[in-house]
Amino acid sequence: MDHNSIQVYKEALIEHYSNVWGRNFREKKWATGPMKALSPDFSILEFAPNEKRKMWTYSTCCMSTFTHLHPIELHLFSLKQDDSILEVLTVVSYYHNTEDNINLGHTVNFGQPWQGSSICSYGLISLPYLDGPDVEIVKPQADNLKTIHCYWLIPISKAELDFKKQFGLEALEQKFDEIPFDYVDPHRASII
Repeated sequence: MDHNSIQVYKEALIEHYSNVWGRNFREKKWATGPMKALSPDFSILEFAPNEKRKMWTYSTCCMSTFTHLHPIELHLFSLKQDDSILEVLTVVSYYHNTEDNINLGHTVNFGQPWQGSSICSYGLISLPYLDGPDVEIVKPQADNLKTIHCYWLIPISKAELDFKKQFGLEALEQKFDEIPFDYVDPHRASII
């Protein structure tokens, strides 16, 4: 993909996110590790809390700009501003670009706790239930660019991951509905 197409993709994504989460964001990068495998345009957008939403929102930007048949971007929520989330999202983006294309319903290993001493060191790629289709679909205004799907990366525990592997995604999501959990609390107990 040429640089102009990447810029159109990036601008469409930033405009889309800003329309939902507001314009109070900073573009950040995790500079450690093998970043050469990611597009130089790749970054994480950090949206500050606002009157509608009392949590921080971290979203990938240009995670899937080049060879992906089904471009996706991911977002994660936090009670506090936390640069360690940049590392988590960068690691997941690196995996997506160098190992295996991830998509809706997949799980990923963060390689570390989500935040602090959290038992959640995995992520479930889910529909953006908090925001719905307003966040999920982005259609860049360029003929050569595909529709982008923006999904919610929900931190989960090893027990929740094992449950999903054994009983399936729908069974895990049903457990989430039955036993409400605080998805922004890194110290939440496992629901399994």
